[in-house]
Amino acid sequence: MASVPLASSLPLQTLHRRRKLLDTAVYCCASIISTSHSIDKSHSKSSIQSAGALNPIVVKGDPPTFVSAPGRRIVAVGDLHGDLDKARYALQMAGVLSSDGQDLWVGGHTVCVCLTTVLVQLGDILDRGEDEIAILSLLKSLDLQAKVNGGAVFQVNGNHETMNVEGDFRYVDSTAFDECADFLEHLEICDHNWEEAFLGWVGVSERWKEERKTPQNYWGPLNLVKRQKGVIARSVLLRPGGPLACELARLPVVLKVDDWIFCHGGLLPHHVEYGIERMNGEVSHWMKGLSMSDDFPELPFIATRGYDSVVWSRLYSRDLSDLEDFQINQIQSILHETLEAVGAKAMVVGHTPQATGVNCEFNCSIWRIDVGMSSGVLDSRPEVLEIREGKARAIRGKRDKYSELQVVDYI
Repeated sequence: MASVPLASSLPLQTLHRRRKLLDTAVYCCASIISTSHSIDKSHSKSSIQSAGALNPIVVKGDPPTFVSAPGRRIVAVGDLHGDLDKARYALQMAGVLSSDGQDLWVGGHTVCVCLTTVLVQLGDILDRGEDEIAILSLLKSLDLQAKVNGGAVFQVNGNHETMNVEGDFRYVDSTAFDECADFLEHLEICDHNWEEAFLGWVGVSERWKEERKTPQNYWGPLNLVKRQKGVIARSVLLRPGGPLACELARLPVVLKVDDWIFCHGGLLPHHVEYGIERMNGEVSHWMKGLSMSDDFPELPFIATRGYDSVVWSRLYSRDLSDLEDFQINQIQSILHETLEAVGAKAMVVGHTPQATGVNCEFNCSIWRIDVGMSSGVLDSRPEVLEIREGKARAIRGKRDKYSELQVVDYI
């Protein structure tokens, strides 16, 4: 049975072709890496110098926890679940991704957007779709481009990221296992240069998928040897301390940008009391495989496990029409207490698909922006949240035509 060959067995012509594809994909990133080399990768406390007269973006925490982004517009994108096409649509709607197929950052340089942009993605990139690593690669590339143009890209981890680092692969699409196996071979072609391989993956992943489906490489969806290869590859990448887990370890589970809180499931009062920087640090250490000391629990339960953890809570996403008045009042009280404790005006969450699209409750102090856009979830039309000068609005495509945008103002 044939598979995508390793670098050592590739014909010279094929190897050169793949190397050319990779060089093309990472060409624009090379200058970005060089320009942004001085930015502290730890994000413990960094200033991202902006273009023009804007004050710099200031990031505090490792992973990033508190962000001051004066004068920027903020756009938030919900769960993507391995659907690269929908991810691109959503990012184009948000005004941060070029529509020419070059995957270039345009936040602040589009016809309809005159403000430099900060993008926040709310987690659950993994599971239910086939292009998980490609989406992560795209967002990393956009982040590097944004930083040299006065913007930034932030992500938070969701429950499906923490599940995969735990080794829970129940919701992995079969083709996502294939992507993991392909990516490890791509990493070998790149001489195990992680930055080159990871940044370039979004530009070459489609070709790998095409080659995988050719008759000589196609194994069939039920081939057990193929599946074992994919499971092993995923385990290597995502186990605590694995290279992809370490990429996820750079991301927080709670992020505050100006006076807005972003998290996957929901922030609760006891999370704030515990300390959001502490939670972010513990999850990061665990994902890096450094949680074997007394200072950090092996599995940060308060952030990653249980119905009231940051990545699992659905308290703020419940349909209020199904609740009694006293329950609604309780939820509103909890939300108010949380926002007051952390000094925020509103919270933005994903995690629970909203059949009615992006919406808000409690005087728009909670926004629910997971619309189930992935083909592996509801396959719904993409929608994003835009925040400008403290006012939020939903942006969605009309009649499933993503080139025609509809804006819904809530505040």
